[in-house]
Amino acid sequence: MVLALCCVFAVAVHTYRVSTALATERMRVEANHKLDLLAAAVDSIILRLEHIPDTLELNPDLRAWLRAPDDPVLAQRVGDFLEALNTRTGARLIYLLDADGRLLAAGGSDASAAAPGADLSFRSYFRWARGGLTGRDFAVGRAGEDAGYFVSRPIRQGEDVIGVAAVKIDLGGLQRALEALEEPALIADNNGVVIMSAVRGWRYGALEPMSALAHDSARASRLYDDREIVPFVVPLPVRTGSLPAEVTLPALELAAEGGGRLDAARYQVVLQTLERTGWRVVLFSNLRALRAEAFTHAALAFSAGVLVLTVLAYLLQRRRIVQQKLATQTLLAEANRALETTVERRTRSLREANARLEQEIAERKTAESELRTTQDELVHAGKLAVLGQLATGITHELSQPLGALSTLNDNAIEYLRRGQTDKVSHNLALVADMVARMGAIITPLRSFARKSAVQPGAVSLAEAVQAALRLVDHRLQAGRVEVRAEVPAGVRVWCDRARLEQVLVNLFGNAADAMAGRDTRRLTIEVEGDAAVDRPSAILVSDTGGGFSAEVRARLFEPFFTTKPAGAGLGLGLALSRDIVREFGGSLSADDAGGGGARFRIEFPPRPAAARPED
Repeated sequence: MVLALCCVFAVAVHTYRVSTALATERMRVEANHKLDLLAAAVDSIILRLEHIPDTLELNPDLRAWLRAPDDPVLAQRVGDFLEALNTRTGARLIYLLDADGRLLAAGGSDASAAAPGADLSFRSYFRWARGGLTGRDFAVGRAGEDAGYFVSRPIRQGEDVIGVAAVKIDLGGLQRALEALEEPALIADNNGVVIMSAVRGWRYGALEPMSALAHDSARASRLYDDREIVPFVVPLPVRTGSLPAEVTLPALELAAEGGGRLDAARYQVVLQTLERTGWRVVLFSNLRALRAEAFTHAALAFSAGVLVLTVLAYLLQRRRIVQQKLATQTLLAEANRALETTVERRTRSLREANARLEQEIAERKTAESELRTTQDELVHAGKLAVLGQLATGITHELSQPLGALSTLNDNAIEYLRRGQTDKVSHNLALVADMVARMGAIITPLRSFARKSAVQPGAVSLAEAVQAALRLVDHRLQAGRVEVRAEVPAGVRVWCDRARLEQVLVNLFGNAADAMAGRDTRRLTIEVEGDAAVDRPSAILVSDTGGGFSAEVRARLFEPFFTTKPAGAGLGLGLALSRDIVREFGGSLSADDAGGGGARFRIEFPPRPAAARPED
């Protein structure tokens, strides 16, 4: 398919080239035909009027006046003759010069600008006629009037030239013919200077550099009335024969009425030399439409090729499908036989796999049960570890009430022996108070140490915090830690109270250890978010310790990772705390506190809708 597409593309490229070549040749033929018509128009204009100087030579009054220029009667008769001749021929100007090049008489539409006595000896057409030859030249009229084509003939008296007869042929019709063409065109004289064009700004532009001799001759004869000859927009060596086939022209402003512009584009150049005048006519044909047409032909060729390829591909694919159907029918019978065998074999395999799967499910359930039991044991072990750390504080807390009980007991016995029953009653009241104090110390320990499954419920956050603070009170007092517990009494969260107290005890103990040796030792406990029971809320535990680095934070909840000295901890406290919080549906995270130190955030789950009290 790739090779076929490459062939189709090659055909399209060839079609484009052939179409371009044919269209270019057609355009060249059409351009030459237009130039032929233009050349015929030039010849008809000049041929119609170039015989006028010969007619003047045949007039006896004119020849007599040249011999006697002061005769007024002859002057009047010659003037009338020139006017009548101009009326009949329609020439722009007919005039008579003496042998020195002075203007004697003129007739025509430009006669008012031809003052008698004017010196025209510098004109090249006069010099040619004065030498006995026919003068032909393009020139700009004196004082900058319209340019024209001048034809001159000598007037002889025997072998001597006694005067020159000349006619100025109007080229306005030729200019209008150029403007009527659809393509931009120009006419250049024998010096390669543009004398007429349908494009503004092209007139008096040199198609190729003028020689010094030609430049001096043109200046001497005032062919262009001292106009500055500028280079043409593109070099066109019309005299050397190396004219390019195509050129790129800038945007063109047309000289026809109403103006108009042609966009910058690539043009074909066609040139033709006029035999009678020696002028060059150059026609520029825009190649944009030609190339667009060639591209359309190439696109059609490419589309046709693709269509042929599509039909061939369809036929090949259809043949392949038929072959595949025949092969499929052959294979289908074999597949049916193989399928029955495979189904039987796979059914047996599925039964075996199902049995193995049931066994694996049972093993996984057993492993999950053992894992949960192990986790509960590990949590209980963590509690006992915390109790071990609190043993010193508990002993200290209980030693004072026990000593006081012993003293009060001895005093009560002595008072009873003396019969001072009022003092016995007082001592017994003190004993009851001491027992209550010991119960307040032991009850949280008994609740904390109890091994139980997770049972989430609505828990008073303030009571849980106070219970945890009582368990670590001795460590906090020993470390001279200031406690700021900002927990409203009405805040209730959804969790397991025993497990929450274990997490708080661990966080309070870690905070006390982190603030050891610091100047400021403050433990702050506050609530974040909405305190409603049925919405998420969180508790923040902040300290003024040294905080932790990014590396420590990344490993903070890894089991057996600790920053404490060897023997001071196993690195399981935070890992167990995170698992405990997750178990009742919450989350535990850590970051840096605002003024330094560390801050732990326990986020509680929303209270289930089924457990919410009815309003």
